[in-house]
Amino acid sequence: MLKDWKNKLILLWKGWGVSILIAVAVATSFKSAIADWNDVPTGSMKPTILEGDRIFVNKLAYDLKIPYTTIRLAKWSDPGRGDIVVFFSPENDKRLVKRVVGLPGDIIAMYNNQLFINGRPLEYKAFTKEDLGRVGVNEWSRYHFYIEDLTGHEHSVMLYRGRTESDTFGAIAIPEGEYFMMGDNRDHSADSRAFGFVERRRIVGRASVIVISRYESFLHPRWDRFFKSLS
Repeated sequence: MLKDWKNKLILLWKGWGVSILIAVAVATSFKSAIADWNDVPTGSMKPTILEGDRIFVNKLAYDLKIPYTTIRLAKWSDPGRGDIVVFFSPENDKRLVKRVVGLPGDIIAMYNNQLFINGRPLEYKAFTKEDLGRVGVNEWSRYHFYIEDLTGHEHSVMLYRGRTESDTFGAIAIPEGEYFMMGDNRDHSADSRAFGFVERRRIVGRASVIVISRYESFLHPRWDRFFKSLS
């Protein structure tokens, strides 16, 4: 009896085992090097990305890497100012989602939540009522909401109504091959103000769209955020 079961298992492995292993290797390699998704558990990128959003990550946006590594095989682009990227934190290797604010060679500073890039203060426009109704954030009384012009790339930010320890820092020169990342929820984001610059090799890919979104579970979807483009 035992021998019969053993023979059946061997036949099953010969028939399906190798095929299953190949299929798993192809699928995981695809996620590692070409495209993936990322669940967002925190509000550090509000109002652009909310807790419960699942974002699509284009891993071919800038380069091609060997699967399961950060070794680059080819490069055709670099992250641009304003891009939303997924990267490995230099602090603990945790995968994070933030916005590229400073590029290699930039000098960046902030005073009372106003960014300065290469000595130039950025421009901010207050949200209109239409903007407020569109973003889906319910904390109007505690925050100011603005459209920040990141030297040609406009996007939404939310700023705490009051001063915080992280809303001001002096001029910082960004080294070659490194980037300065920030969350759009400026006063509640652990970003480059906390863990420093991010090396180019640590950047996984660009977040381009929200695939699905839910409040607390898949039983409570936010239908209006499905397939919403990120900017």
